[in-house]
Amino acid sequence: MKKTIVTIIMLGVMVLSVKAQTPITGQNTQRSNWISTGMPVLLLAPDATASGLGDAGVASTPDAYSAHWNNAKFVQSDLNGSISTTYTPWMRHLGVNDMNLLYLGGFYKINNRHAVALSATYFSLGEIQSTDGEGNDRGTYHPNEFAIDASYSILVTDGLSLGATVRYIRSDLTNGMTLFDGSGYSSTKAANSIAADLGIYYQKEIDQQQEFAVGGFISNLGAKLRYSDDDTDNEFLPANLRLGARYTYNVDSYNKVNVLFDVNKLLVPTPITPGDSASKYYANRAEYHRTGVISGAIKSFYDAPLGFKEEMQELQLSAGVEYWYNGMFAARLGYFYENKYKGGRQYLTVGAGIRYNIFAFDFSYLIPTTTISNNPLTNTLRISLSVNFGKKVSFNKDND
Repeated sequence: MKKTIVTIIMLGVMVLSVKAQTPITGQNTQRSNWISTGMPVLLLAPDATASGLGDAGVASTPDAYSAHWNNAKFVQSDLNGSISTTYTPWMRHLGVNDMNLLYLGGFYKINNRHAVALSATYFSLGEIQSTDGEGNDRGTYHPNEFAIDASYSILVTDGLSLGATVRYIRSDLTNGMTLFDGSGYSSTKAANSIAADLGIYYQKEIDQQQEFAVGGFISNLGAKLRYSDDDTDNEFLPANLRLGARYTYNVDSYNKVNVLFDVNKLLVPTPITPGDSASKYYANRAEYHRTGVISGAIKSFYDAPLGFKEEMQELQLSAGVEYWYNGMFAARLGYFYENKYKGGRQYLTVGAGIRYNIFAFDFSYLIPTTTISNNPLTNTLRISLSVNFGKKVSFNKDND
């Protein structure tokens, strides 16, 4: 059973990135020790706007994708509402043609103090051929994952807002098939979970030309995913802490620049080192799976085997610059950094945006900056379409 579940989880991890490994050549040589989770696709930028800014978005301008970046932003949008969708091809640089990610989201401002939002994410892993231990055909199955969430945002005082989200998650990597684990067949099932997000956002005009914003967001904090009836086989959701800031400078009435910076930290325990023997490894692994969600989130700040040095390596950094001309045309440039021992994803992003009447079109393109092309979106063009409605409104909490 354990081999079966490991196979399933590795399939889930594979869809997010191919992790670079560093071999152990000596006792003092650091090895790769990346953190794996169930359904890692929940961490992927769903829009072409933030993905053109190096995946920086916790304090970006509010839009229909704020459920992913910071749900507290909705109520401070200068629109009454918006609906957006994005289609993302997957692993096209490897010749895969049937894997893709779909996102649909929207929000509505009830008044100047309250806003609600809905969004859905669907990830298709294409068609997979199943065989038995002797290589005989056992048919095909279509693994998929999806999440549906509802958000609420409230303006606490001028410039300061809070947000909350509840999310239903389903990860079906085997369609309930019995899989061969080397010694026999084991039954599997779709994993289900409920998770919550909490956000805080503050923006303030410095003067007529300048504005700054800061935000904090905890996402995907919820029950573990279980792919079988074995309680020892479970995976943490990709609970994540995101902190960031934005600085906006209006050069004149036609030109504007946004500068963004985000820091990410997975709220998941660091994998336990193998130990001196196989029995020690499995004992450590069992302890890892018994760790609770909240205790695991707390431990994630101090449990790295190499101490503070490794904890700092677990931070992911995003930075981006956005230029707007006349509120109609945008150009974006960004960079994402992940330490080589924690996955090694490092890439440059470029993007563009067009606003026409109530419609918004955004594009982004990812360019890896490491020798290993370890991102499933390498050389992939993403396109987002949004429909914005409602007039601009003030943020005065007294004008309900």
